Amino acid sequence: MRNPNPGEWLSDKLSQGFIGDYKPFMFVDGEGVRCSLYVSGCLFACEGCFNEATWNFRYGTPYTVELEDRILADLAQPYVQGLTLLGGEPFINTGVCLSLVRRVRATFGQAKDIWSWTGYSYEELLLDSPDKLELLDQIDILVDGRFDLAKKDFKLQFRGSSNQRIIDVKKSRAAGRAVLWTNLLDATQTYEQLEKQTLI
Repeated sequence: MRNPNPGEWLSDKLSQGFIGDYKPFMFVDGEGVRCSLYVSGCLFACEGCFNEATWNFRYGTPYTVELEDRILADLAQPYVQGLTLLGGEPFINTGVCLSLVRRVRATFGQAKDIWSWTGYSYEELLLDSPDKLELLDQIDILVDGRFDLAKKDFKLQFRGSSNQRIIDVKKSRAAGRAVLWTNLLDATQTYEQLEKQTLI
């Protein structure tokens, strides 16, 4: 597993504009029915990564305007809740991801939510490049942190290891700290208990 310094991994120097896959109408990549884009290229190299093929920045096919149009058309279906960005690493592929999320916001406003998985922590993204911060600010829900094989847990919702968090980005930006997605709560846990369990 690799740990970058702030600003070390820049999309304009690393990304090749490729995607590993696009899967419309998914039920596992976040809440509700989702359109999921898997971008290509990741440098975290987490042991046990479920999608190791997408570490390669030229894996799959080039991202195109035609695919972007198709994603927007799929998102327009009334039963689709939103868009999910995965990888690979979306925040090292901001050229692709920002092009798409800007159109999603211009077309749908806040009617469709945007989720993203990332190997970065929320706090690391705040200290990184302007393109990463812009992408972060377009996202509603962020699943953050490197996958840690030693903390792997199949019982976790939308996460592979217990160090990862599901963060409500809008609430976090307003609060000035990471705020967990409240849909994670159940009747047996207070928010404070859950937050202590999931902090890195």
